[in-house]
Amino acid sequence: MRDQRSKPGLFSGLANPTRFLSLSGRVLPFMTGITLLLFAFGLYLCFSTEADYQQGDTVRIMYVHVPAAWLSMMCYMVMAVAALGTLVWRHPLADVAHKAAAPIGAAFTFLALLTGSLWGKPMWGAWWVWDARLTSVFILFLMYLGIIALNRAVDDPGRAARLASILILVGVVNIPIIKFSVDWWNTLHQPASVMRLDGPAIDPEFLRPLAVMALAYTFAFFTMHLVAMRNEIFRRRVAAMRKVAASRAGRKAAVQPVKEGR
Repeated sequence: MRDQRSKPGLFSGLANPTRFLSLSGRVLPFMTGITLLLFAFGLYLCFSTEADYQQGDTVRIMYVHVPAAWLSMMCYMVMAVAALGTLVWRHPLADVAHKAAAPIGAAFTFLALLTGSLWGKPMWGAWWVWDARLTSVFILFLMYLGIIALNRAVDDPGRAARLASILILVGVVNIPIIKFSVDWWNTLHQPASVMRLDGPAIDPEFLRPLAVMALAYTFAFFTMHLVAMRNEIFRRRVAAMRKVAASRAGRKAAVQPVKEGR
């Protein structure tokens, strides 16, 4: 009878950093190629569609702003799952996953805030207003920065991972606030026009490039995330080797005077 334990599942198999590095190294070239193709096709659609009759060419900012806003929230949810992996399942790579995702999520959130300001000036007449949607997204950006700072401030990786995981899970409450802020409060943002139970309310002329760009952003996130995780694993291996080398050098330095005294 064959031993079923000899073949670990995908989730448990990826707990081995060496196996993860091997698999991600084979997948990355394909993901990079798909990402570039999606961005090329998406940008072609963005610039080939007609301008909006009200917003004019300003509507093209939507193809950058909206996917960045979606990815800022999706990235945080990926971090939340990784945080559960750290605190509950004790997965060896879970803390690597949420530590690697934090700077990427911060970049997407900053891009959403920046493009939102560029879009808001001609539409609302102001670069920034403290409405519920903008304020909650700004809080999300501060959460990302806090997580990054916490990971860098604590020297012990295990303790930093646990503290960051707790902070991430506490911050999850902000995600539904961002999503439903336009429904709960009176804001300048329009209600959801893409993800609706009765179907998208946006014209297909604008929905097609928006969907392609959203898919391109998604592949870009996972590609960058894999690269960042690989870099973090290599960084930890280098740090571990330096500690071992320093420990050996210290032992040799302690033994050397004893030999000379003889």
